Amino acid sequence: MSACRPPEVAVLPRQLGPLTLGPLTLAVAAAIAVLSPASTFRAAEQAGCPAATATAPLPLPTKAESRPLPAPPAVAGTYADQLRPTPLGWPLRRHWCVWVEPPTSADGSAAARRQQDWTDAVNAGLSAWSELLSLSRVSRPEQAQVRIWRRRPPLRRLANGRSRASHGRAVLQLLLVERQQRWQAEPRVELLLDPGQAPRFMQATALHELGHAFGLWGHSDDPADAMAAVPGARAVLQLSPRDRATLQWLLRQDGWLQTPPEPTRNPAAAQSPPQGLTAD
Repeated sequence: MSACRPPEVAVLPRQLGPLTLGPLTLAVAAAIAVLSPASTFRAAEQAGCPAATATAPLPLPTKAESRPLPAPPAVAGTYADQLRPTPLGWPLRRHWCVWVEPPTSADGSAAARRQQDWTDAVNAGLSAWSELLSLSRVSRPEQAQVRIWRRRPPLRRLANGRSRASHGRAVLQLLLVERQQRWQAEPRVELLLDPGQAPRFMQATALHELGHAFGLWGHSDDPADAMAAVPGARAVLQLSPRDRATLQWLLRQDGWLQTPPEPTRNPAAAQSPPQGLTAD
């Protein structure tokens, strides 16, 4: 989350600073909880969050197959015209599985309190978006489409050669993912959230970056919105009516990310580079 800049199409490297985007084998002790619009709780496995056993880049369509989506129109009460789809459609899901990096310390130290402040900020952001979306919290990153990391994003190189720092970043990949011996197209979003901010601003950053993760790949020009390109003097801790209306508009659109009719039996051999978006 930083100064105004539209999301850009990006080919992801295999590493983002210290974050490896390949298969992860992190042993995590964290309870499984589910956030849904009804605020009910159920086991993540029942919510459709089995672990991924393999991933591969989602192949790009040929020029003959390509049917790019038109730019969204201006819609009253929203910032829909500021959103952009990926080359393969809108990266949306009916249900999202979310993993949050757990605290590593609970000894009452200053470091442990900072980690708890960060976790509280993420939980508040997830609670806000769960009023509009079906979300599950999972215990392992390989179960998730959205993975939230407690670290400051690395400096981002701009087109003019300069570098820019930010407190939050969302990085999207479009993948073929094998779950329970079935391949399907999925968005995967890595969120990097800086734990060094004051709690209120950390919560505002989490709310903003989660909006990108759940499909709002664009920014509002109104600082009262959670998805504002340039934040105002006050931290925005709740979704505005425009934030809500924009997501609801998006969820009604056609052109969601689709699994290819005949996905290759060996997607790991695909040569297409991963396509996605990056936004602060």
